[in-house]
Amino acid sequence: MRSKEPVTPARSRRDDYAEATRSALVDSAVALFTERGYAGTSLDEIARRARVTKGALYHHFNGKQAIFESTFDAVETDVKGRLEKILNSDRPPWERALAGLREFISICLDPAYQRIALHEAPVVMGWKRWRAAEDRYSLGLIKAALQDLIDAGDVVDVPVDITSRLLFGALSSAATEIASSTEPERVGAEVEQVIVALLQQVRDGSPRS
Repeated sequence: MRSKEPVTPARSRRDDYAEATRSALVDSAVALFTERGYAGTSLDEIARRARVTKGALYHHFNGKQAIFESTFDAVETDVKGRLEKILNSDRPPWERALAGLREFISICLDPAYQRIALHEAPVVMGWKRWRAAEDRYSLGLIKAALQDLIDAGDVVDVPVDITSRLLFGALSSAATEIASSTEPERVGAEVEQVIVALLQQVRDGSPRS
């Protein structure tokens, strides 16, 4: 006798409406926090832009910090998805790593990522919680990419954990430099040049083009 497959409860129209309302609020908050920053944005403005009542906002979020943290998660989830798409592609590991680096630099030029993830989040969330969240979103991707390079013989067999931490620190500093610069495109190009040069130093143990 075959066991019955578990039945997934059907979503109700109320569930769909609640999800759509929450998504509209997060989208509204992303736009406003990007434009005006945390201090310059009110809950009334977020609700008004999302075309919902303030009561509906409080149904989903208990305050301004809660909705900010959801916008941070939304921005970082999008970033992680973009990088995972590249790093999980069928290209050779070295090409994936370089493409992922270029995509990350492009992300660092995005106003929403700059304002929410880099400028506002360390202040609103506190440095330790922000750093832990950045670890959660980014460090695993760096470890996986580095391990792929080692397994493919593209780089020497360096300790993965500490090397990933060092790369993560370098990329975090690079992101801040790009976001704080008056010439972000130029700084982004320099960051790419430097990171690629560093990776080349451990590629099969010797520099190569």
